[in-house]
Amino acid sequence: MILVTGGTGFVGPKVVHALRAEGRPVRVLARRPEKQDQLRSWSCDVVRGDITDAESLRRAAEGCDTVVHLVALAPFASPKATERVMERGTRDLVAAAKEAGMGRFVLMSALGVGEDALDVAPYYKAKWEMEQTVKGSGIEHVIFRPSFIFGRDGGLLQQQLMLARWSPVTPVLSHRRMQPIWVDDVAAFFAGGVATPEAAGRTFDLGGPDVLTWAELQERIRRILGKRRRAFHMPPRLLAAGASVGRLLPPTRGAPGAVRMLDHGDNVGDVGPAVETFGIEPIGVDEQIRRAAA
Repeated sequence: MILVTGGTGFVGPKVVHALRAEGRPVRVLARRPEKQDQLRSWSCDVVRGDITDAESLRRAAEGCDTVVHLVALAPFASPKATERVMERGTRDLVAAAKEAGMGRFVLMSALGVGEDALDVAPYYKAKWEMEQTVKGSGIEHVIFRPSFIFGRDGGLLQQQLMLARWSPVTPVLSHRRMQPIWVDDVAAFFAGGVATPEAAGRTFDLGGPDVLTWAELQERIRRILGKRRRAFHMPPRLLAAGASVGRLLPPTRGAPGAVRMLDHGDNVGDVGPAVETFGIEPIGVDEQIRRAAA
């Protein structure tokens, strides 16, 4: 049995579906199991629990041999909530996995995570701490670090599509580069990460075949949609000012860190090892845009 945390969000259901397509038994942790009709229709065992409730994690882990940990907050979430959910929640989940005698821990991290990014944003620090907790657990592990994840029903791409469709001006938020990957390709890698022997103890960058700037992404979106829009390069000072305002509001107290993440560095990686290990060839950005826009 595979325990999946974060299985009810944007990426989670795709990972669960990929696991069930391979016939693997899946248990999903959910705060409101009664609302998860789709997961139950895939014959998942949906159990009540929360990543911040250590006892519920112990109950959910019983009888499971693998855990896929996808839980994370948005980069603009408050530092306290980020620490509670991501760092402390992962420590409690590792403890539950060890108590249950699990044999593998598959973790969702993020490109950009590293010791050089600890002071950039609470999100990066939390992801780094999650990685270190898993690596030090003594449980066989696989860690994935994806770039921006695009999909039809969520994520950054839908926001960019909406801007291109309805706004006369599309703001360019950063001059940095990204390497977007389609959500179903991410799910396929995670399904492979559960059982592939060669993946044990390794950390993999995940991204698509295309590396492009934010401005280039928006140009491709406009071309595929057949829209003419003026691009506006957002000054860093204006973004920082907006983040300072967001800091006053509880849901967005991490906004300054989220803005710093945009300018910290290129969100790209070496995807060759993942492609070679799992035999998965992610689709390109143009196809991602076409699928999301359909």
